[in-house]
Amino acid sequence: MSETGNRLRKLLESPNFDPQNYVKQLSQQSDGDRDLQEHRQKVQNLADETAQNLKKNVYKNYRQFIETAKEISYLESEMYQLSHILTEQKSIMESITQALLSTDKDETSKEMQAAFPKETEELKQRTLTSLLEKVEGGKNIMDTPGRHLIYNGDLVEFDVDNMSPIQKVHAFLMNDCLLIATWLPNRRGTVKYKYNALYDLESFAVVNVKDNPPMKDMFKILMFPDSRIFQAENSKIKKEWLEILDETKKNKVTKDRHKKEEEVPTSPVRAEVSTNPFDEDDDEPIDAGESVDLSLEWIQELPEDLDVCIAQRDFEGAVDLLDKLNEYLKDQPVTQKVKELRAKVDERVRQLTEVLVFELSPDRSLRGGPKATRRAVSQLIRLGQSTKACELFLKNRAAAVQTAIRQLRIEGATLLYIHKLCNIFFTSLLETAKEFEMDFAGNTGCYSAFVVWSKSAMRTFVNAFSKQVFDSKESLSTAAECVKVAKEHCQQLTEIGLDLTFTLQSLLVKDIKAALQSYKDIIIEATKHRNSEEMWRRMNLMTPEALAKLKDEMRSCGMSSFEQYTGDDCWVNLSYTIVAFTKQMMSFLEEGLKLYFPELHMVLLESLREIILVAVQHVDYSVRCEQDAEKKTFILQNASFLHDTVLPVVERRFEEGVGKPAKQLQDLRKSTRPVRINPESTTSVV
Repeated sequence: MSETGNRLRKLLESPNFDPQNYVKQLSQQSDGDRDLQEHRQKVQNLADETAQNLKKNVYKNYRQFIETAKEISYLESEMYQLSHILTEQKSIMESITQALLSTDKDETSKEMQAAFPKETEELKQRTLTSLLEKVEGGKNIMDTPGRHLIYNGDLVEFDVDNMSPIQKVHAFLMNDCLLIATWLPNRRGTVKYKYNALYDLESFAVVNVKDNPPMKDMFKILMFPDSRIFQAENSKIKKEWLEILDETKKNKVTKDRHKKEEEVPTSPVRAEVSTNPFDEDDDEPIDAGESVDLSLEWIQELPEDLDVCIAQRDFEGAVDLLDKLNEYLKDQPVTQKVKELRAKVDERVRQLTEVLVFELSPDRSLRGGPKATRRAVSQLIRLGQSTKACELFLKNRAAAVQTAIRQLRIEGATLLYIHKLCNIFFTSLLETAKEFEMDFAGNTGCYSAFVVWSKSAMRTFVNAFSKQVFDSKESLSTAAECVKVAKEHCQQLTEIGLDLTFTLQSLLVKDIKAALQSYKDIIIEATKHRNSEEMWRRMNLMTPEALAKLKDEMRSCGMSSFEQYTGDDCWVNLSYTIVAFTKQMMSFLEEGLKLYFPELHMVLLESLREIILVAVQHVDYSVRCEQDAEKKTFILQNASFLHDTVLPVVERRFEEGVGKPAKQLQDLRKSTRPVRINPESTTSVV
């Protein structure tokens, strides 16, 4: 910064700075406007530099905030690992204690079983029978021999999606299944519960749900493809449920394995030679289960790590973990343990997908443009959800476009509003197209969806456009300028290979057609009104300036031979009606050509033909009815101007603007050639 700039900065930063005195002194010391402009530029430069410094400080603090957040994340991860280690040590200590106590328990149980071999089993069955009598629809559960009660208790079921309580249930854990019964609001005798569901122990997995106040003391049961969440009364009961469920499932697996081993013959011949190919298939899952190593630390902690990533909105990290697991299990056999792991992981994938879907929902903030959706879209594509990502991305952008159009303030000048509307819409459409091409570069099947969305977005734009331009009954010239602006903006999309010009025209054709016909009717009514008051007198413009202005107007309309119809002293050898008609019709033609596209060809052509026919018929009628020879000559002069000057200019200009000749106008001109007058008659002959 220069020395002058430093002095100015110190002056403005001083605590005793008085703006009024400063401006007063500056006005007294300056020699003129140039000094004030130079000083204004210095102040502006200082303001720009200050703003730049503030921006740098904001970015610097933002980076520090991100680094702090990362450090907190690392610290949380380390604390979680420490908690996991402590939990492992606690479980080891408990297992050692259990092992020490198991010997005494086994000896006692053997003695009890020797003394009362069937009493314990019968007692459990009697207890289960008495409890099931309270369950409506649970009489057939005891039909399975050997089934007895392990544990039971009250739980509260929560909704998996919004974590709201659904109902109060009573769970019965048996040695081979889990029964869920709901509480009856109106009890009938001893019946308290109603049968809800019965799950085999092998058909579900139990997952602990981390406490997240007020949601605590919960655990989840995963049954492909569904899941249910239950809440225990307190942490102690929750722990008992988890431990007893796990132990019961293990006991059932061990018991089933022993049964299979007892059923297999021990003959060495059968063990060495087997002619049944299905025996090999039955043995493969056991060998495969031993070959898949799921004891790696990162695999054991994968479900919890995914929960942490989702909670911290680290979507990239979550998808990286899923890719790592898929790569590890790609060539591995599908065993029971792998299925259980997959069930846990699939539940996290569903939660991650829901979070990403919410990120793309229109309910979220729409600021930031299409780039703000890139993160969620890319992760959904990596999860194999490219179709859903495409649908949500386009819905998000549609909502953003509608919001931008709705928030656009309606200005007094229609053309100014249309400029802003086109700039907002087509810029947004162009940015969306570029972002779509970047995000879905490898998914060419989604491009058709974008084209369909573009047409739908164009329909939204045209609704806002037509409401402001056509519904408000703007003049044809204003409507033509607005349509021209829209066409020019639409052409910008061709740089990315998207041409929506035809769509824009097809959506506007109805309104433009109505506008042309409405303006045509206005011109015809005005022409008829002037014809009714026609006196067939020459125009006197009174001043040379007015005559020069009229010459310029007619020249701009293409009437280069108009000067031959002007005389001395500001007189024009044409009637006011013919001159006004010429200017109005040429204006209609020029505005119509701005609005033109092929679907409007016949509409514009027929409108011009009807307007010209009104003027020609009036001239012909006037000639036939006029008795004064001098006036007839003047009328013929006006007819000659229409036929030899105006109509050829209309035909030529129409052909230049459209690219094809106007056959209907040529036929009209041939059928309305100048009128010849029979001097001996009061009638005229065409």
